[in-house]
Amino acid sequence: MLLPLLLLSSQMLCQVLAADYEMLIDDPEIFTDCKENPPGAKGISGLFNLDELELTLDGDKIHVAGNATTVWDIEPTDRITASARLLQLDRGIWQPTVFSIASQDFCGIMYDKDQYWFKYWTRHVDDIDTMKGKCINHKGTKLIHSPFDLNMVLNNVRGTTLHGRYKIVVTLEAFDDEKSVKRPDSICVEIIGDCERL
Repeated sequence: MLLPLLLLSSQMLCQVLAADYEMLIDDPEIFTDCKENPPGAKGISGLFNLDELELTLDGDKIHVAGNATTVWDIEPTDRITASARLLQLDRGIWQPTVFSIASQDFCGIMYDKDQYWFKYWTRHVDDIDTMKGKCINHKGTKLIHSPFDLNMVLNNVRGTTLHGRYKIVVTLEAFDDEKSVKRPDSICVEIIGDCERL
């Protein structure tokens, strides 16, 4: 009888200690090139032509509407790895946090409904059934978005407090698996802002 009560109490305590945080982005352009770029890395303009995409910053929301066309010049057969990491500025140095996601085959999960990428981005791409055969490794692919708001909010954060200056670093790398080589061009972008508890 005591064990179930202790488990229930600890679960309730975890839920009570959970908090939501918002990230207030500085740059109205949203994406910046990585400050510590890996060799051969390009910024967002190396991945997409954003001339037809409207990104509008409004507090903790980014309004997204329009089209993005892939310009990354790699082979359609290349495997793409993707990672997103949250770093905190601490005494002038960007320190890693416990928050990160990664995929060794991004094209395999780009339209997977159970993935973060889908939840926050690709579910808003029109005609998903047709687009599933294409990925960011197909130069010239146009991703047509239904207008949506991207909330820069982390929900139910437990075990850590987020306060101060943070950045999200997204890195994409392409691999020719037949030759077992990494392509020289990669993508690295940052989103920088301040996190506050809601």
